[in-house]
Amino acid sequence: MRVSHLLSLAIASTLAFAPAAFAQSDTASGKRFAVVGSATLIEPHNPTSVIKTDGSPGPSASFSWYVNDNMAVELWGTLDRFNHRLRVNQVGKIGSVKQQPVALSFQYHLGHADNVFRPFAGVGYGYSSFNSLRFLGVPDGTFKVKSANGVVGTLGVDLNINPTWFARADVRYMRSRPDLEANGFGKVESWKIDPWMVSFGLGARF
Repeated sequence: MRVSHLLSLAIASTLAFAPAAFAQSDTASGKRFAVVGSATLIEPHNPTSVIKTDGSPGPSASFSWYVNDNMAVELWGTLDRFNHRLRVNQVGKIGSVKQQPVALSFQYHLGHADNVFRPFAGVGYGYSSFNSLRFLGVPDGTFKVKSANGVVGTLGVDLNINPTWFARADVRYMRSRPDLEANGFGKVESWKIDPWMVSFGLGARF
């Protein structure tokens, strides 16, 4: 599976930079905020939809508030709109659309704050806005796509470089099924996108 392969590569790459342990006089415990900047690949999962949506890469960022060393609330989003190619089997490319997701999640981080390897899991609510929908040979504005929302789940790992800096690899799955509408006809299809989002980035806690 492409997503799991990318996540494995990200974790392996990060391990090369992780130290064996922190100095005894310094600690990550008690720090309540974290900011992460990442490169993200959005890979839609829509095997049953007539219109297929191809994946694309882009930048993302997150801000977390830690209730304690293990529990955190994270606001995550992409810094730009992702451009998706639209296609139909046996036909090829038929158009394009842009998507920008954001998610608010509750996360649980395993282990002590100073552990080099810290897996985490999260669940929350995601929202995606869409624009710039275009179909080849069809006048702009003939079709439009609504925003979508749904549950989002996260699995990831932080690899501590020192008490302030850490590398992060994570994968998210978001339920995202916007309505595709045609002028004068209303809803044409509930467009199943449901993307996997794989990220690899660098964060700081304070």
